[in-house]
Amino acid sequence: MNDQASTARQFLELHQGPAPLLIPNPWDPGSAKVLASLGFRALATTSGGFAASLGRLDGDVTRDEALAHGAAIVAATDLPVSADLENGFADRPEDVAATVAGAIAVGLAGCSIEDYGGGELYAPGLAAERIAAAAEAAHGGPVPLVLTARAENHIRGNPDLADTIARLQSYQEAGADVLYAPGLLDLADLRSLIGEVDRPVNVLALPGAPTVAELAAVGVRRVSVGGAFSLASFGALATAGRELLEHGTYGFWDEAAVGRSVVPAAFR
Repeated sequence: MNDQASTARQFLELHQGPAPLLIPNPWDPGSAKVLASLGFRALATTSGGFAASLGRLDGDVTRDEALAHGAAIVAATDLPVSADLENGFADRPEDVAATVAGAIAVGLAGCSIEDYGGGELYAPGLAAERIAAAAEAAHGGPVPLVLTARAENHIRGNPDLADTIARLQSYQEAGADVLYAPGLLDLADLRSLIGEVDRPVNVLALPGAPTVAELAAVGVRRVSVGGAFSLASFGALATAGRELLEHGTYGFWDEAAVGRSVVPAAFR
């Protein structure tokens, strides 16, 4: 228990370092071990990448499956691990709190809860109540959990900066430790957001996103990649498969050689 509490505190402290925390998103224990071996200091699960590893689309896993997956990533490395727990797999605040309690029980150092479920954004009041319940579960016991609150509107058809700021301010007041608005990439908008909150802000590295150095300059404290690394692996697999199927050649061994070089050290 003490080790888990220490890991959670360490994870939160990593958000206050001299540069943004770069937190990649493995999708299985093997990818977690490889990323840890490269020198990353924390990991986060990806709901989309995990679903893809099961042959499913994002959003098609259960709470029990997501928590078991989080436990498997925790067991794979000594790094702090935060879990993408979607909307907490529930609408009611008390059920979201139960999901967060489950995250602590499986050894996670953090988790994220988003404000989108059932095909729509939650009303601001309910969204804040959900984060308040999650924060009580995350911070109310002997083992803390770093709670990231996500404002989803920029990737759900409502790119309203004022609404994003208002939502994240309410999540901060409700007890969130980290704030996150996936899809928000404009540096001026990020500067405005960061000036209106006093919690670390995470940015999702999407195509066209500013560089880490540019994000650092406006005060971003964490950068994650979501399902991108998982998709990159599936893209490499599809490219290799097409080469063999359509051309009968083996150029994919150039990329495989990179894997061959990192796997022994990562898996020892």
